[in-house]
Amino acid sequence: MKPVLNFFRTYPWVLAALIVGVVGLLLPFAGAEIFTPWIVGGFAGVVAITQAWGMIKSILKGHWGLDVLAVTAIISTLAVGEFWASLIIVLMLTGGEALEDFAAVRAKRDLQALFDRVPTRAHRVLADGSIEDIDADAIAVGDRILVRPSEIVPVDGPLRSESADFDESSLTGESLPVSKSTGDMVLSGSVNGSRAVEIVAEKEAKDSQFQRIVALVNEASDSKAPLVRLADRYAVPFTAVAYVIAGLAWYLSGDAVRFAEVLVVATPCPLLIAAPVAFMGGMSRAAKSGVVIKDAGTLERLAEVRTLALDKTGTLTYGHPEVSDIRAVSGDGNELLSMVASAEQYSSHVLAHAIVSEAKNRGATLVDADSAEEVATHGVRATLKGVEVIVGKPGFVAEHASGVVEEDLQAGEIVIYAAIGGKFAGAIVLKDTIRTEAKSTLDALRARGVEQIVMVSGDSQATTSHVAEELGVTRAHGGLLPEDKVTIVKSLEPRNVMMVGDGVNDAPVLASADVGVAMGAKGSTVAGESADVVILVDNLEVVYKALSVGSRTIRIALQSIWLGIVISVGLMLLAAFGHLPAIYGALLQEVVDLVAILGALRAVQDRD
Repeated sequence: MKPVLNFFRTYPWVLAALIVGVVGLLLPFAGAEIFTPWIVGGFAGVVAITQAWGMIKSILKGHWGLDVLAVTAIISTLAVGEFWASLIIVLMLTGGEALEDFAAVRAKRDLQALFDRVPTRAHRVLADGSIEDIDADAIAVGDRILVRPSEIVPVDGPLRSESADFDESSLTGESLPVSKSTGDMVLSGSVNGSRAVEIVAEKEAKDSQFQRIVALVNEASDSKAPLVRLADRYAVPFTAVAYVIAGLAWYLSGDAVRFAEVLVVATPCPLLIAAPVAFMGGMSRAAKSGVVIKDAGTLERLAEVRTLALDKTGTLTYGHPEVSDIRAVSGDGNELLSMVASAEQYSSHVLAHAIVSEAKNRGATLVDADSAEEVATHGVRATLKGVEVIVGKPGFVAEHASGVVEEDLQAGEIVIYAAIGGKFAGAIVLKDTIRTEAKSTLDALRARGVEQIVMVSGDSQATTSHVAEELGVTRAHGGLLPEDKVTIVKSLEPRNVMMVGDGVNDAPVLASADVGVAMGAKGSTVAGESADVVILVDNLEVVYKALSVGSRTIRIALQSIWLGIVISVGLMLLAAFGHLPAIYGALLQEVVDLVAILGALRAVQDRD
């Protein structure tokens, strides 16, 4: 009973229309059928006046909508005495919002499930070992947080306990539990396994992975796509066609009733409802697959992608380079590694972290720098015990030292060059493995209609070319600065261009592409905020999934729009020849609404 009351409280005009209908049906039994036309027709007239006022205000603002047909249909049916048909049209108008909301709830089901999982409480472990329950928003960086069995992790942080299993399906779509050991990062939104564990808060709750995802999805669900607005563009031609058919039917038959009967079935709610429902369903389906599409307009651009640009490190490769060789000009390679690592500890680049880790694993002692400066996208300049150390790309090192010789590389290898005291000291070779799914994903994207694939990377041209050759990519640009990537992506044809990247330096090019896709599972927060699509799974195949969802959603939205138009025109022609009385036409229009909306809900299904 309560859901029914809530429904009518939310949609009072629906309740009013039903009450008027029941009263109109009961009046003949009380011998007062003379009042039926006045009550039913009067109510329909009031609704028509209300709708007409809103329509006039919209037209004055330059927006011509399809509600003009509905208003005309109510007035014309009242004029020819078809007051029951008028009431059904009113019920269709007033119930249309409820129908759209119901469909939207169904389409947003997976998104809503994400919102419902936002952790609100946490258990903080105090210095004396006692447990304090606090709001998740009150967690501070460095707090020890107890996560009990089957609880949702409230904040990002490394695991303090020895080992644990977590369900990350709400974050990545991966259904199998993920095992973690001490020091491994645990993401908020994942569900703890069968035993209580501790994590150390690395971020506040509002900055954690799960909260970021919810914020992105919330922003996406509130957006409105160009295609949804495109439905409004059909309003003028559709209205004109409806009036022409209705006018000709009246003129040729000499019966004004024909005019009303045509307009009764010319109220295309599917045109207004089906497209938004399809878009919401598509975004919901994508979220369930680990893809956050930030705004509905991105779905339309995804469907028209013809060129793909990709960064290399962390996108086509795993982004976990390891030192494979140390090539010192003279002396001990470990000494070169120690000096380079001492300078690289002041860099945030993923290659710098790999070198520092290798040096520590070999037991090297890192030297604190007298001064250090990271030159973005080039390398690091540091002074160690009065000696200048330059580390980075060959061109950057050559500007500060003599004798720089570029190394021969194999596929997947990356080289960091170093100069000590103004002389070339050698190079450190790292190898980053190409993703196992990279080639098959690129082949699948080509088969789906992507005409050109381009690599744009900050790594050397030699390294970039090696990886491109292995993946069958014929166009590869290496040694690029962030602004160079933007220039290249803007010049690519055919459009639309999708750019896929994961690092901080990819943020500008992601923002400038027609569709920017951030590999956000382990990538940069900045890159994720600049992108239109965020991939929450560390798997390149999901890029193909995002493209598939976009294409299928647009196809379903357009099918729904044209379904509404074709069926409405067919019914109008039937009515024009006198084969569809007004009341039956009004009832059929409700059926058409349901058919179109059910068609739009196909976007929720997991199909290619």
